[in-house]
Amino acid sequence: MQVQLTNRQQHILWATVRHYIATAEPVGSKALIEEYDLGVSSATIRNVMGVLEKSGLLYQPHTSAGRVPSDSGYRIYVDQLITPSESIAKEVELALQKRLQWEDWSLEALLQGAAQILATLSGCISLITMPQTNTALLRHLQLVQIETGRIMLIVVTDNYETHSRLMDLSPMREETKLDPEVVDRELQIVSNFLNTHLRGRSLLELGNLDWSQLNQEFQRYGEFLKNSVAELTRRKVAPTATNIMVRGVAEVLRQPEFSQLQQVQTIIHLLEEEQDQLGRLIFEEPEVEDQTKPRVTVRIGTENPLEPMRSCTLITSTYRRGSVPVGSVGVLGPTRLDYEGAIAVVAAAADYLSEAFS
Repeated sequence: MQVQLTNRQQHILWATVRHYIATAEPVGSKALIEEYDLGVSSATIRNVMGVLEKSGLLYQPHTSAGRVPSDSGYRIYVDQLITPSESIAKEVELALQKRLQWEDWSLEALLQGAAQILATLSGCISLITMPQTNTALLRHLQLVQIETGRIMLIVVTDNYETHSRLMDLSPMREETKLDPEVVDRELQIVSNFLNTHLRGRSLLELGNLDWSQLNQEFQRYGEFLKNSVAELTRRKVAPTATNIMVRGVAEVLRQPEFSQLQQVQTIIHLLEEEQDQLGRLIFEEPEVEDQTKPRVTVRIGTENPLEPMRSCTLITSTYRRGSVPVGSVGVLGPTRLDYEGAIAVVAAAADYLSEAFS
C-alpha cells in the first residue's frame, strides 16, 4: 500500500498503533499526550488522527470512541515504522540453544521443543511444519534380491526415513536365464553406480538419472529401475496433509479479540480441520530462491486468503537445509500483536532450525 505520510503523521500513527497493541483500548489524543513525547498539542493530534482515518489507516469502532489501527495501518507500521527487536532475537537464540540439544534429539522432539519456546516467547500460536518429503536427500540406495525373480529397491534419506519398492524380474529371467548368484553380484554393482550418481540429491532427482550411463552389460536392469524409481518418487513426493506442530493455543485465546465463542471455534476448526490449507499457506516452497522477497512474511488480517484468519496476523519464515527450503516456522495471533518481537522470534527460530538441519 502506497501512502505518503509526513514525519508527524508517521510518528502519531506509530504511537497510536503502539498504544493500542499495549492496551487493546481505542486510542484518543489525551492518551497519546500522556504516554508519548509527540511535541504537539492535543488538537494537532486529533487533526492528524482524522487525516489518518480518512486515509484508511485508523478507524473508530464507535462514534464516541478513540481510534484503532486498520489492517492498512498495521501494514504501514510493519513496513515503515519499526525494526525487529534485536534483544528479543538474542533471547530466542539463547533459549533455543539452552533448551534444545538438536544433536541428541529426534526430529519430532526438536520441532516440538522449538514450537513451545516460540509460543512462550511470542505469546502467539506457534506453527512449525515438518520437513517436506520432496526435499529429503538421498543417503543410501540398495538393490536386494529377496527371492528368485524379485528385487527390492531400498532408499534411505538423510533424515533416516526408509522407502522401498518391489520389482519383478521374472520376464527378464525367462529371457536370459540369469543365475541368482550372478544377479546378486550385478545388483551390488548397480547399487554402487546409483549411490555414486545420486547420493546427496533430492528424491525428485531419482527419476532424472541418465540410465544410458549404465554399462551395457547392466542395461537389462535399466527399464525396471527407471519405472520403479519413477513410481517410488511419485508416491513419496505427492502432496499430502502437512503435519504442523501447534503450540500456545490456550494462551492466545485469552486475548480479548477471541472473547466470543464463535471466534474461538473458528480458530480451533482452522488448526484441527484445515491443516492442508494452512500448511500450504505457511510453507510455500519456491522453485528458485527469490532474493527480492522479505525473509519473514507478514500477512495481516484481510491479507490472509483463509476466511478464519481474516482477524489474525500470520508471520512466517522458512527453515532450510543449505539453500533448500524444507519447512516453515510461524506464529498466528490477533492483528493487535507485538510485531517487533514476533518478527524477531520467527526469524531467530528459522535461523536456529536451518543451522540444525544443515
